[in-house]
Amino acid sequence: MDIYVGNLSYDTTEASLREAFEAHGAVTTARIVTDKISGRSRGFGFVEMADAQEGARAIEATNGSELDGMVLTVNEARPREERPARDFRHSSGGFERHGSGGGPRHSGGFSGGNSGHRRTGGGGFGRRPGGFNSRGRGGF
Repeated sequence: MDIYVGNLSYDTTEASLREAFEAHGAVTTARIVTDKISGRSRGFGFVEMADAQEGARAIEATNGSELDGMVLTVNEARPREERPARDFRHSSGGFERHGSGGGPRHSGGFSGGNSGHRRTGGGGFGRRPGGFNSRGRGGF
């Protein structure tokens, strides 16, 4: 049985996590998930127990208990969801490097021709004192 353990202290080690669950049955693995860049704990981990009945008892006993000063959230781990890869070329974020940016001087940039971001006036959007243009948007 695979068990999710959340709200772990940054001081909790895999050895102390294993020890907390071994009191309730045989632990196959105990793993704390870490950040790829910093190597610091992300505050959750997984414990794998060989016997499902022991795993269920361990969940019941440890959920809401305290480990290294933190109250644990413990439940049966769900399978990881498949997430589609993000394709930035077709996102709807409004920023397109390959789109028309409003004229020959501004090819590639923000999509949309008269969005008021051009220094040439951009459809009557003049600057006002204080950095705001006539439509109340931030100016350059």
